[in-house]
Amino acid sequence: MADILLVEDDAELADLVTRRLRDAGYGVRHVAEGPDALRAVEASTPDVVLLDLMLPRMDGLEVCRRLRSTHPTLYVIMLTAKSSEIDRVVGLEVGADDYVTKPFSLEELVARIRSALRRVAMSTDAGAAEKPIRIGGLEVDPVRREVKVDAEPVHLTVREFDLLYFLARQPDRPFTRLQLLADVWDIHYEGYDRTVDSHVQRLRAKIEQDPALPRYVRTVWGVGYKLASEEPE
Repeated sequence: MADILLVEDDAELADLVTRRLRDAGYGVRHVAEGPDALRAVEASTPDVVLLDLMLPRMDGLEVCRRLRSTHPTLYVIMLTAKSSEIDRVVGLEVGADDYVTKPFSLEELVARIRSALRRVAMSTDAGAAEKPIRIGGLEVDPVRREVKVDAEPVHLTVREFDLLYFLARQPDRPFTRLQLLADVWDIHYEGYDRTVDSHVQRLRAKIEQDPALPRYVRTVWGVGYKLASEEPE
């Protein structure tokens, strides 16, 4: 049984969501404040976190940042009454894996959770059949979801790993930002280019000796990004 942590301060909404998710066969824990969410994750790591953006004492963005620093592979779906593009982008940039805008249907939420659990399972199953990818001093292990640079481990978030692994599977092939959004984030419309750029910047900061002159994740001007198999000239 999948374990869902619901972080929502609206008691009536939390009760509706909890009852629907339990009817769908999920285990649900509910907390109403950000600090309680952090403690709940430390006590027992859930499969998915449903995280409200507007919370008392500590907002959802800060909770998400802290969760990402301690549990980089945790799947986070942000719940919010804000619907502007900039709010969505900010939510994704701090590490949310998905975004649901209130008011939402309970069936849509259940479908998002099922999709999240399916994507995680598919990623694990697909990775189990593949060997680590080695390019120069970079090693990407899809089974353990581990990355090393010059034999030193590098700690990536879920999206950072997914982005690097996607590029590494097809080295030297350039991808547009829209292609990366569709294949890595499962977002199929424009307006999130900055999300790709910010993840590339953070990824470079972790795997490149000089992020300003990247060895691996290169910009292809007028197109997007690629993972280069050869040293730069």
